[in-house]
Amino acid sequence: MEKSSKSNENEATSQKYITDAERKQLLSTLHSRLFWVGQRIPDYMEFKGKRYPLHNYVWQMIKKDTLTPEEKSLINKCIDIISAKEKENEKELEEKPLTVEEAKSLYHETAGLLRAIMDLKEIESGALKESTKRFQEQFIGQRVKDAKLWLEFIKKVSK
Repeated sequence: MEKSSKSNENEATSQKYITDAERKQLLSTLHSRLFWVGQRIPDYMEFKGKRYPLHNYVWQMIKKDTLTPEEKSLINKCIDIISAKEKENEKELEEKPLTVEEAKSLYHETAGLLRAIMDLKEIESGALKESTKRFQEQFIGQRVKDAKLWLEFIKKVSK
């Protein structure tokens, strides 16, 4: 009995439409500074009847050491396409009657698209490589400090 009441409750929740306040909260969260934390770039993106392998494309661009002018141009075109899809999603989130599940799904997809845009802009400008390099240098420096602290500790303990 308890199981069926829980499944009925879940069905009722998934069929419940979001309120204006919930809608405003989702839209506000999309425009916050750290909206992208924990968001995953979608594997694929559909736009105007075409399906694009978004996650793999961003990953391939991240792994490249340098970008050709053609690749930079393609990144800019990709940003334009993703931006158009993101705006389309955001308009749906703003205006369309959505169930709680539909709204959550659309929110996560939109946040993932925004993250893809942000990552592609950083790749194209070279900012991603620079911040990665700084992080690696800091990480290596911290490992050296940690090793020195362990050596000092071992010397003190072994006396």
